[in-house]
Amino acid sequence: MKVLILGPEARYRRYAPDFLPHLGVEQVFCSIDQSPLQTAAAHPDIQVILADAVIPVTGELMDLLPDLRLIHSEGVAFHLIDLEAARARGIYVCNNKGCNAASVAEHTVMLMLMALRHGVTGHQAVLEGRQFQMKEEVMASSAPELGEQRIGLVGFGDIAQATARLLRPFGCRLFYYTAHRRPPEVEERFSITYLPLEELAAQCDILSLHCAVNERTTHMVNGELLAHVKPGAILVNTARGALVDNQAVCQALIEGRLGGIAIDTFDPEPTPADHPLVDLPPEAAARAVLSPHLGGNTGGSFRRSHHTMWSAVRQVMAGQRPEFIVNGL
Repeated sequence: MKVLILGPEARYRRYAPDFLPHLGVEQVFCSIDQSPLQTAAAHPDIQVILADAVIPVTGELMDLLPDLRLIHSEGVAFHLIDLEAARARGIYVCNNKGCNAASVAEHTVMLMLMALRHGVTGHQAVLEGRQFQMKEEVMASSAPELGEQRIGLVGFGDIAQATARLLRPFGCRLFYYTAHRRPPEVEERFSITYLPLEELAAQCDILSLHCAVNERTTHMVNGELLAHVKPGAILVNTARGALVDNQAVCQALIEGRLGGIAIDTFDPEPTPADHPLVDLPPEAAARAVLSPHLGGNTGGSFRRSHHTMWSAVRQVMAGQRPEFIVNGL
């Protein structure tokens, strides 16, 4: 079996599971700066695509590979894979559900703490010789503790649930919104309360995004929702950049309706220096914590995801259905 890998060869070599040498597959690598269409045209007998979640997998690419049986995202996201085109051709599309939940949850809590506890501005103050000046300012500001916060999770899948587990020992009051409310026993297990989205925004000190991008959720954090946000709330995004309207969030931060932002995912990526959430005026910039999409980038996350991907290849080779199919086949 021939496998097209849309991603860096070094990463796949590093995280290959122990059983990979025994599968007998041929790996064809296409890095992010190469053309998948040209690579596919040169290897029309490819049967599997393993794709970095930031690389589009189009129907045009599938048309070049008549024997294609499986497309697997290297991450949890799969919004850049043409699901309908794959479904129409009988090609499984899978993702790595839950593989990065622990690492993204850790990153989410870190961003919350950095936004609350002056992680970036405090570091800069020490570098600039303003340690005592800033310390006095913070002492006079009644700086909050994480445990005092009402935290609203938008979405309640694997990552949001992992985040809720990490937050529980802090003593935070937890709330969530999702399109499909969870059963009472799940809410009780996580000590979490459901609220409609606008009420969640109005009542919570920290609003943390944990949902997928689709037609319903694209730019869900827009001017209309931000008009309901509790004054001074902090927006955290470790999900997808397209969930937020960049200009609306920028304006809310500048005007002070948002007390801060802590952002790990941007739209677009790579993120340009003049991005509305990056190129901020100084007062707003001091209330922004920016991270280069590192939430899921841990060795543990990649070891789990690559084990799942190659297990799916092994299942397809054996004529079995792979796990975590996302296109309804």
